[in-house]
Amino acid sequence: MTAIEGTFLVTHADEDSATLRNVSDSQVLTLAANPGVEAGEVLEGTVEPEPPMEVTYTVTEIVERRTIPVEAVDLAPTTQATDIAAEQPTGELTTVERAGEGEIHVLTVPEDETEAAAADVVEDESTVARAARLGVDRVEVRTERGVVSVRYLPD
Repeated sequence: MTAIEGTFLVTHADEDSATLRNVSDSQVLTLAANPGVEAGEVLEGTVEPEPPMEVTYTVTEIVERRTIPVEAVDLAPTTQATDIAAEQPTGELTTVERAGEGEIHVLTVPEDETEAAAADVVEDESTVARAARLGVDRVEVRTERGVVSVRYLPD
């Protein structure tokens, strides 16, 4: 095996080790030692397999280290998001590119499950992984009865 360069989400970290997920291909990598990272952080850098078995990895370079906040905000979805939601059945997801950087995801959910669905999006590590893959700096979740709008935004 060779070195892997990329963007990684730290999915688990304790004093002795950490687990990373490559945001481009979802490959899970276990680190032989924790280089001081915490769960939820995003690293851009290089990892290399540890000899002789090459089943664990070592971080050999960190180019960037950051966190991407994901938060529910007290704002209604945009007109664009509510128009999209009005045209799709419950349980559907539509992805729209933002003008500039990022994406907007519009989910239609049963009206009585709106807040729970939004909370699931905020707590799901895949939301952070997607934000890292898109290269954005924050994620904003907006709700209206039956609609969850997830906005992947630059700073």
